Amino acid sequence: MSSPLREVSRSKQILVLARKDKRAAATALKHLSLDEQVALVCETSLQRRSAMLELLDQPEDVIPLIPEAELCFTIKAVGITDGSWILEHATESQLVACADLDAWQGIVPNIDSMGSWLEIFAEAGEETLLRAAHSIDTELWVLYLRDRILVELKPNDNESWQPPAGGQTLDGQFYFTARRDSDDVAAIAQLLAKLFVADYWLYFRLMQGTEWEMDSDLEEWAMRWRSGRLQDLGFPTWDDAMRIYGFLRPDKRAELPTENITLDGAEFALPVWVPPLPATHDAKHAIFRAAAKLDTDERQAFFFSLITLANKVAMADGVALGDLETLPNTIEKIATLASLGLEFVATEHGIDLATAVRRANLERLFRVGANLDRTRAEDGRVSYSETLEKSIEEAESQEADRLKQQE
Repeated sequence: MSSPLREVSRSKQILVLARKDKRAAATALKHLSLDEQVALVCETSLQRRSAMLELLDQPEDVIPLIPEAELCFTIKAVGITDGSWILEHATESQLVACADLDAWQGIVPNIDSMGSWLEIFAEAGEETLLRAAHSIDTELWVLYLRDRILVELKPNDNESWQPPAGGQTLDGQFYFTARRDSDDVAAIAQLLAKLFVADYWLYFRLMQGTEWEMDSDLEEWAMRWRSGRLQDLGFPTWDDAMRIYGFLRPDKRAELPTENITLDGAEFALPVWVPPLPATHDAKHAIFRAAAKLDTDERQAFFFSLITLANKVAMADGVALGDLETLPNTIEKIATLASLGLEFVATEHGIDLATAVRRANLERLFRVGANLDRTRAEDGRVSYSETLEKSIEEAESQEADRLKQQE
């Protein structure tokens, strides 16, 4: 009789064993290769990953190898208290990716989320806080500080000048106060104090920028730096991503190459761990039923192209890249629209689904489906104009507060 543990994933086997004998579970993990340990961690549910990492003999060797987005998801899922220690072993690239993926909403910074990450960095210790300060774009830090504090430089030619009420200072020159009474600036004070000692020039740059720089310029440069890094992770620019929703004339929608396209099974770097997908003959979506008929290498290439397309759709839709539900929701949307396109193309040419998916790339099928059902295509998308308008309103409000403070 087979063991019931064989019916569950490897990660669940280890966690079940850990409840009975933590030492035995740790020993089992120790005998796995480094790549196998990384795979096991990524296969573990987000809520249980911290527990899995704690079982590792040398988590400091595994954590830097976790895909960037997966690390971001992990920290968000387990929270500040349970996740901060993980960031102690994260690479600078992983720290930056956390901000790039989760501290933005579409094309504008998400200041509240940036504040949450500052708290996590601070909880992880001074060294991690300093590494994050150096790694994350200065423009993004200044944007965050401008939203949370008011900075005033002591004038040299005004003997009657008085520091702002409740103002804090580290050098007797720059004074800062909370912009709103409800704002807790303890983490900001910790960040500035650490920089004042360890990197005065970055401290000086942040304080000057917070007092004088314009949000519009800061956002433009921060977005440029971020866009370049996201492209390295497989996320296209917003302009390029929007092409997947491009209009197709009705007479062009059924076009299909006469030869099969090359489905290369070679792996390439992705910011996420490829999740298990329902490529079975009885799957809900036609695209997955077709994938079930591909050979192993073709199916692997199909899954990689699916994640690549998910990056494009997420960028085009303007959703939060660091949100735990973004990837599954985006994959569901792709499966729905690509299946619609696949069934349309297969019917028009009188061929089976597997043949059609071998002759048309996934992005093309998605685009066909999006043209066939515009309502579903628009579902979940964030309006560019609304996002831009909100950003302008927030910038104007901050500038009004700053001018009022100087009166």
